[in-house]
Amino acid sequence: MKSPERITVALDEETAGLFKKMKDDLGMSQSELMRESLKFFGKHKMLFEFAEDKKVYTHAEMLSAGEHVILDIDHWILFLKFIETHPDKEKFWDLHKEVCRAHAEQFKHKLFNAESILKRLEVCNLFNMNKTGKNEFTLIFGSDAPKKFVRMELEEIFAGMGFLVEIKEDFSKLRVKVIHDL
Repeated sequence: MKSPERITVALDEETAGLFKKMKDDLGMSQSELMRESLKFFGKHKMLFEFAEDKKVYTHAEMLSAGEHVILDIDHWILFLKFIETHPDKEKFWDLHKEVCRAHAEQFKHKLFNAESILKRLEVCNLFNMNKTGKNEFTLIFGSDAPKKFVRMELEEIFAGMGFLVEIKEDFSKLRVKVIHDL
């Protein structure tokens, strides 16, 4: 059997501390930790190339809790269009407001500010967000269908958290100006 290849690695102080902590937490030898880390990186390097860390962590947190689903965008638009033609659509919108108020309660305890809420909803792929000023954001939709859903969600969440926010509608955009939050 061929001997394993030996390498020497120089680590800065912060990385060395992380390495020691992981080794202790996982109960692995140095060699085993390096092998497993390299295998993990090799298998998942796409995550590091195409996504921001914060988005990956937010997706993992949302999906692992079992409170969120991944849904094809065409299904999402179909549901929203169906709701608009349904005779009991106002009941849906009332229930939607209740869910949004519950989200506001959850977000209050996590001390989210308005921008972090917008970023979290952007990670849900409800819209693309551009920060256009210190407290101003443009939310861009691929379709006009989700605009009412998102606007109502933002109004209820921000009101429930005591934030003062101005929301203006454009054709396929919402412009959000945060006047007062945390």
